[in-house]
Amino acid sequence: MSASITTPSTAKAGRWPVPAVCVGLAAITFAVFGQTWHYEFITFDDGDYVYANPMVARGLTLKGIVWAFSFHAHNWHPLAWLSHMLDCQIYGLQPGGPHLTNVLLHTATVIVLFLVLREMTGAFWRSAFVAAVFAIHPLRVESVAWVAERKDVLSGLFFMLTIGAYVRYARRLWSWGRYGLVLFLFTLGLMSKPMLVTLPLVLLLLDYWPLQRAESAGKLVMEKLPLLALSAAGCVATFFAQTGAIQTTEAYSVPMRLGNALITCMVYLKQMVYPAGLALFYPYPRDFLSLGVVALAGVLLAGFSAVVVWQRRKQPWILFGWLWYLVTLLPVVGIIQVGTQSHADRYTYLPQIGIYVAVTWLVAGWVGKRLAAGLMTGIIAVLMFCAGKQAAYWQNSETLWARSLACTTHNATACYGLGNALYQKGSTDAAIAQYQEALRIKPDYKEAENNLGMAFLKKGRVDDAIAHYQLALQIDVNYALARFNLATALFQKGEIDEAIVHFQKALQLETGSAEVYNNFGTALLQKGAVDEAIVQFQKALQIKSAYATAHYNLGNAFFQKGRTAEAIRQYQQALQLTPADPDVQNNLAWLLAAGAEPSLRNGSQAVELARKANEISGGKNPFILHTLAAALAEAGRFSDATSTAQKAIELARAAGQQDLAEQLNGELQRYKAGLPLHDAKQ
Repeated sequence: MSASITTPSTAKAGRWPVPAVCVGLAAITFAVFGQTWHYEFITFDDGDYVYANPMVARGLTLKGIVWAFSFHAHNWHPLAWLSHMLDCQIYGLQPGGPHLTNVLLHTATVIVLFLVLREMTGAFWRSAFVAAVFAIHPLRVESVAWVAERKDVLSGLFFMLTIGAYVRYARRLWSWGRYGLVLFLFTLGLMSKPMLVTLPLVLLLLDYWPLQRAESAGKLVMEKLPLLALSAAGCVATFFAQTGAIQTTEAYSVPMRLGNALITCMVYLKQMVYPAGLALFYPYPRDFLSLGVVALAGVLLAGFSAVVVWQRRKQPWILFGWLWYLVTLLPVVGIIQVGTQSHADRYTYLPQIGIYVAVTWLVAGWVGKRLAAGLMTGIIAVLMFCAGKQAAYWQNSETLWARSLACTTHNATACYGLGNALYQKGSTDAAIAQYQEALRIKPDYKEAENNLGMAFLKKGRVDDAIAHYQLALQIDVNYALARFNLATALFQKGEIDEAIVHFQKALQLETGSAEVYNNFGTALLQKGAVDEAIVQFQKALQIKSAYATAHYNLGNAFFQKGRTAEAIRQYQQALQLTPADPDVQNNLAWLLAAGAEPSLRNGSQAVELARKANEISGGKNPFILHTLAAALAEAGRFSDATSTAQKAIELARAAGQQDLAEQLNGELQRYKAGLPLHDAKQ
């Protein structure tokens, strides 16, 4: 192997530029990604990983730490879960904090890449340029700007740290401590993202170049056996974690996967040179794989491979970089198809470093220093502009999915994602159009059917909602969310018995859902099965203690049973969670004003609560004025109680609520006689 590792020019670089380059790398990284501090969570995985995950949202807890080490989200990456929990511990559920953490981790990875590459090769400016391109290439945006992709930036940092530890181990006398550090850092990397399983093979490539270790190939392989054992364990854990997400060969045939893998390898190279039209989700081509395109991709890959092998003695970095790219891409190239995407920008996070090294070392050997400096500056400037523009699309779900639709065709996932963003924004009609388009592209899209039902229910079209929930269940009879939503819609329609049947089926499918228990309890309460309803509300609160609606409903159930003290306690807990809820304020005020237990009454507090409820509801609700009148009477303010009751009577009559008007008229006579209103003891 004739290539030298250091040159006089690199040796003269001295020590002082190193901190300056590190600062510069941090500066360009923050110049591109600092804007994400102001970005929102997105509706694709961020909920599962952070804001809608109760285990993560609580922050670091002993129960959460144990939970993190089991299988979730079709993956085993406990360190990534723990980092999300730590974010919630520090920042709460504000998206700016997790975005900042991603940027900081990526910045650290960039700096460590520069330091390690410089340590290995002795090439100062080449190493700096490779790190800079890695830092701000537009393909990095998905890994850095997406909170749920914490696993990319976290595993990337441990990937670089493991290589750094390996270089120090390889260049010194044998030490269990140094080798143990390599194993430890590699383990942390695998616990961040299992894509790092190919790292032992990357270390073998480093032995070839630039370390140029003189040991025999057999000895170098034997040295990697403990690392390979860890990789094997990571593969096994990932296989079990992704059970259910791995696609069958009927859905994606082996020839289709191989063809897509060949095309994907070339697509990533094209995107590296021309990073335009980047999207969050690229639909799998399915039947659109052209045999000619597959053949061309295969020929190009074979041609590139032949050239790098031919040049391996003169320019070993080309073979090193090419194999780095192919080897690290292997777990995510789609031979084992997980999910329905054809490829993803985030999968290039570590693989393309190899290509950056190969191209940088190749071009640097062809051009002079001035031209090289100009090229580096120009490339970095262009990449910063393109990456900044790409990062801007990630400010919220609507802009992100709209961009994905602009860059792709036949993208049912993007239509569905944009529909979700519009639905959350309140643009229900626009959301319906996107869900319908998603179903036109993919008729068996159960999630789109379910969410289309939710949108119709929001518009009051209950029968349409029920129809789409039923279609979702025809696609997947075990779809718990659609079963729950169907039960809720049936309950809203007044078909209580049928709703209860579907709530029970939903609970058989999803026993950990507080919402299902709560709504089931509500249906039972409506039917008059109060004791059973209480049990369901309590189960909901065992799962989700800070569930205001369940506290309120449990309070209503206790109220119906005459358990006044327990009802008051539940209303108070609901009020702590939702201080401006007029229904909670009204019900609590009623018990404090007219409850059957004299010791629990508090007229002044009841007046305060009822007045707040009246203000929030606009002063036009006769039921709330009914409560306010009773509260005023309990406080001894009978004149105010009389006038309030008279106003409530007028509003009730205007609304056609004659029964309420008659009830209020009877209560009015009590207030005129100076008597408060109290419920009879049950």
